[in-house]
Amino acid sequence: MAATLGLAGVTLAACGGGEGSGGDDVDEALSSVDVACEPYQEYGDLEGTSVSVYTSIVSPEDQSHIDAFIPFEDCTGVTVEYEGSRQFETQLPVRLESGNAPDMAYIPQPGLVERLVTDFPDSVFPVGEQAEANVDEYYNESWKGYGTVDGTYYAAPLGANAKSFVWYSPGAFEENGYQIPETWDDLMALSEQIASDHPDAKPWCAGIESGNATGWPATDWLEDMMLRTAGPEAYDQWVEHEIPFNDDQVVEALDQAGQVLKDEKMVNGGLGGVESIATVPFGEAGLPILDGSCFLHRQASFYQANWPEGTNVAEDGDVFAFYLPGDDPDEQPLLGGGEFTLMFADRPEVQALQAYLASPEWSNAKAKVSAPGWVSANSGLDPANLKSPIDQLAYELLTDEATEFRFDGSDLMPAAVGTGSFWTGMTNWITGEDTQSVLDSIENSWD
Repeated sequence: MAATLGLAGVTLAACGGGEGSGGDDVDEALSSVDVACEPYQEYGDLEGTSVSVYTSIVSPEDQSHIDAFIPFEDCTGVTVEYEGSRQFETQLPVRLESGNAPDMAYIPQPGLVERLVTDFPDSVFPVGEQAEANVDEYYNESWKGYGTVDGTYYAAPLGANAKSFVWYSPGAFEENGYQIPETWDDLMALSEQIASDHPDAKPWCAGIESGNATGWPATDWLEDMMLRTAGPEAYDQWVEHEIPFNDDQVVEALDQAGQVLKDEKMVNGGLGGVESIATVPFGEAGLPILDGSCFLHRQASFYQANWPEGTNVAEDGDVFAFYLPGDDPDEQPLLGGGEFTLMFADRPEVQALQAYLASPEWSNAKAKVSAPGWVSANSGLDPANLKSPIDQLAYELLTDEATEFRFDGSDLMPAAVGTGSFWTGMTNWITGEDTQSVLDSIENSWD
């Protein structure tokens, strides 16, 4: 499941010293951003034009997005009209059908990009030349593939997140002499050691409750295991349904996840037994690390926004995270997600905005005005502008040429599976259904 967590409440100083949204915090935030307008001159004379942007990101998370438009607006003369809606995914097709399309939308899943291109072929436009040039220069080529439908490039990357992390307490590790594991076997040996050392706690804590989206954190577990036990190529085949959902390789991957999630000795510290995983809200599932009820929690980089106010997220702080290891320490597949921009108008100002959103100028401005929890995969982003070491670690992995990045599989699968039977199937697996039955059921749901 793609997640977008932008936090703000600050505003930017205007490019070139003009007026922005106002406020000293804004001026300070943008004071170190490149305020020169030269990079924007390539967009041409756009003074007096406007671009409407429709997204699922609403207040207060929308503010950093709005603020990050200011350099573009002040240097080009374009006004960006931002609109966020909690009904985004249901309302966007309605607007397209009624002829009320926005100029651009932020799309949280590649699967939705494909659906919109397929259902509304006359309403969508390919990525503009300048935006495509930015993507070619600043992004891993896999990101271009996620925005391509039937050989045509439609959606340019925006934000990103990294999911292959295990959260822990550096203090608890130091106190007990625990080391960061480099392989899956090391991780399980560490888990066994924790279980032996702390009989009143559990090595792991987990939770997959998320309202109508309950189950998605468990799909991430299976996807991470697939990348490690079967490899990226088999993962791609599985996501594309070139191999059955219940292939033996998937059975092996889910059983490996079960070494943690289905073992009462391993989980669920401070929260209950194995079945409690299904009812614990995902945002609260890692909190027992803080009182020592558990020691390990697998969750994405954006989980840092869920720690209580005042929690020090740092390598020597209250909590930090390490890369979820696989069998071979030299192979580091990375599961992640992100959003994309899709145009429903190809006027010059719309193409210019899409190019800006794929540029280092936007990524650096966005990082400057965002709280911890936001990162992009744009290699032109200065990691010093990111607010937390977890964001910097995520950025390092996302932009490392040696990283085998793969997008969240449930976001790529047909919605009936990826956000349907896959979510419910994994929930049933947690509450007692066996691996083979769950995978058979999901396979049978895939038309």
